Parts: sequence; C-alpha cells; structure tokens
Amino acid sequence: MRKWILLAAFAATSALAHHGWSEYDAQRPLTLSGTIEEAGYANPHGFIRLKTGTQSWTVVLAPPSRMESRGLARDALAPGKPATVMGYPHRSKGDELRAERITLAGETTELR
Repeated sequence: MRKWILLAAFAATSALAHHGWSEYDAQRPLTLSGTIEEAGYANPHGFIRLKTGTQSWTVVLAPPSRMESRGLARDALAPGKPATVMGYPHRSKGDELRAERITLAGETTELR
C-alpha cells in the first residue's frame, strides 16, 4: 500500500514540474534568431542552445513525438545550423525561452 502512495505522490509531483508553463511570460513574446550550439531530442521536451549575438538561450521545444509528427526531424536541430524561434521568456531565468514555433531552412514548425 505504501508503495502505491509513494508512486501517486511522485506522479503528481512530476506532472506539476512538467507542466510549469506559468513560469513563462506569455505577455512578452520574443523572436530570436541565431545559431544552434547544442540540441537535445529527448522526453519530456526537446531543447536547443541558441547563440544570438553575445547571449546563449536555452530554448525549450515540444516533445520529440510532436516534433516528428509535425515534420521536425532530429537531424534538423544540428549544431551550427541557423534557427529562428518565437516564444515566451522564463519569468526568472533570463536565458530561457519556451518556443511556440521554430524556423529552420525556411520551414516553420508549430510546436504547441
């Protein structure tokens, strides 16, 4: 019985951590263009590190299954490639953005 209680508590905590979109300011949309320095294509969300001028941003993307179903393959996020993202900045992390869409090689993918 104790095992089920711990499992339920863990699942609830994970869900809250995973769905913390209120930490991003939807009232301040940003569009950033730069070069991909690093990319991750893993659950729960993919990410890129985007170098824009003198700043590097952590850009939180959609889950890999959503990106694939919308035509954004893993190899499209390769380091060195130019990218433009539109999204919302994190309220307390000055270098993090939750992406709504990403444009690579002239192709835009809606992520949300």
